[in-house]
Amino acid sequence: MTVPVRVKICGLTREEDVALALALGADALGFNFAPTSPRCLTLPAARRLLAGLPPFAVAVGVHVNRPLGELVGELAALPRLQAIQLHGTGDEAGIPADLTFIRAFQVRDRASLDQIERYLDRCRHHGRLPSALLLDGYATGQHGGTGQRAPWHLLADFRPGLPVILAGGLTPDNVAEAITLVRPYAVDVASGVESAPGIKDAHKLERFLEAVVRASASLTWPPSSSPH
Repeated sequence: MTVPVRVKICGLTREEDVALALALGADALGFNFAPTSPRCLTLPAARRLLAGLPPFAVAVGVHVNRPLGELVGELAALPRLQAIQLHGTGDEAGIPADLTFIRAFQVRDRASLDQIERYLDRCRHHGRLPSALLLDGYATGQHGGTGQRAPWHLLADFRPGLPVILAGGLTPDNVAEAITLVRPYAVDVASGVESAPGIKDAHKLERFLEAVVRASASLTWPPSSSPH
């Protein structure tokens, strides 16, 4: 049995890129609301992009260091968002129970994985685990979209008991290798398929999706507790 690796295209800012990502087979679309990001969307721009989504397209709002009150208000204003992805600090305990919640971490070394394990222990104690973990590359002073690779050799043996979304420095040329080593539930890409920040390159996007499909075809019954 082959195991399809899901694909999230993140940092979308244009309607034509949203349409192309869906046409090529992306499973989820990421919309960035981090003020310091060159891909940050205003609420009116986000409404325009979300309004045109077909019913089964998964829309993920990406947030950095957002107070829960602001976050809940924004979600109410953008009901088409089906999931949130949190970077940095945040109050996960107050996130609505019916909302898919992805927690993002930068991974630099074994100590980073130990930190994630402690975080998950706290979540279990409070009775609210995230739906998935997004594991990104590390860059000082940044919370995501670093363009830096995560340490794939460490993640190859990391089994947190939740679906893992691999991010960080992925491109059409290396995503197959990353999938083979890490065997993630999904991969997440932004800058690796762009011609400029927020502007997707159609050729890179197509090659990325094709590479994921080819790599997925070689995965059978991976040694992971994450549901595929």
